[in-house]
Amino acid sequence: MLKMVDVYSDSPRSYATQAGVDITMVKATQGTGYVNPKCDTDYQAAKKKGKLLGIYHYCGGGNAKAEAQYFYKNTKSYIGEAVPAVDWESYQNSSWGDKNYVRTFVDEFHKLSGVWPLIYVQASSINQVANCAKNCGLWVASYPSMDWKSWKLPNMNVKTSPWTTYTVWQFTGDNMDRNVVNTTEEGWKKLAKGSSKPAAKKKSTWVKKSGKFILGEALKIHESPHIDSPAIAKLPKGSVVKYDATLQGPLRLWLRQPRSKGYGYIVAKDKYGKSLGKFK
Repeated sequence: MLKMVDVYSDSPRSYATQAGVDITMVKATQGTGYVNPKCDTDYQAAKKKGKLLGIYHYCGGGNAKAEAQYFYKNTKSYIGEAVPAVDWESYQNSSWGDKNYVRTFVDEFHKLSGVWPLIYVQASSINQVANCAKNCGLWVASYPSMDWKSWKLPNMNVKTSPWTTYTVWQFTGDNMDRNVVNTTEEGWKKLAKGSSKPAAKKKSTWVKKSGKFILGEALKIHESPHIDSPAIAKLPKGSVVKYDATLQGPLRLWLRQPRSKGYGYIVAKDKYGKSLGKFK
């Protein structure tokens, strides 16, 4: 088996490049607003030393799809070279206990990258991510004690069901996060490559459908169905918009409003799937 150390911003920088370790796994992001300022420093140092590489995202629990998109946006230059992972823990995680959160995250990340992430979880909480077992490898945390501070592998049973075994086992987490990886160098590189390309995106098309939409907040009428396109007008909360067609884009649901000169376009559901008003 291979040896792996995982590092974050407060880790000593020497951990990323220490001798005798095969893989360096670096924290990249957390939630939808944090990027580890030491991520690329540790990543490039480990790469220069010839280490195999990994990157991970720590879940904040706000919105699973948004977190996956944030992780991908900030790590896409590493995709294909580093094995991605998602860290599911109770600390600073507002959705802890939600058994569908990680499933939603890995589906979205795979759609964007073509790679299934590993899933980090403590052995006692595997049931929260069990519905990912058919697609993702398991990175399980299970310690003999908090006093185990060496690379000597402890003799203990590690819970992995419904996975038949672990891909990575983190067996210390006090002075250093030490892990063993249940694959070869080539096996790790294969995990990093995934399917090599993301799933093909479905082409968005307009659907003829008439109705009324009551705004739940002030919204802009745009010149085209793009969030950055110029605004024709800004309507106050409670305004009624008559529409004749809908478009489900990659991120937002758009409505088409007939106007005296062409059309205007308004967002009915935002990129998180939240409705911005009521259909009548």
